[in-house]
Amino acid sequence: MLILVAAVVSLPARTMAGGLRQDKPAEVAGTWNIAIDIGGNTATPSVTFKQDGETLTGIYSSQLLGEQKVTGTIKGNAITFEFTASFDGNAVKVTYSGTVDKDTMKGKVTFGDMGEGTFTAKKQ
Repeated sequence: MLILVAAVVSLPARTMAGGLRQDKPAEVAGTWNIAIDIGGNTATPSVTFKQDGETLTGIYSSQLLGEQKVTGTIKGNAITFEFTASFDGNAVKVTYSGTVDKDTMKGKVTFGDMGEGTFTAKKQ
């Protein structure tokens, strides 16, 4: 009986050490300068994030799409943010997904059915 109790009591400690613990989300609040490459077409928008734990809100700004309200999440160092913009009269969902490493991020950007490319970003 004593061995069973000791095994059960020590189980949570081993589970936590085994990697089930959630990492604190990376700090991304602030303004980021983005460089996009979609099949050789490049752009340099920016995004300013407000962060509440894992929840992101903010404003995306580019010459092509103007200013857009952004929503997203940051879980550990994995980031996803998106918005819907009007492009040539059509609604286009723009989604960024990638990873954050201190003051830089990189990943994939998808422009609805129009295509996808890569992005890098640096925090101001």
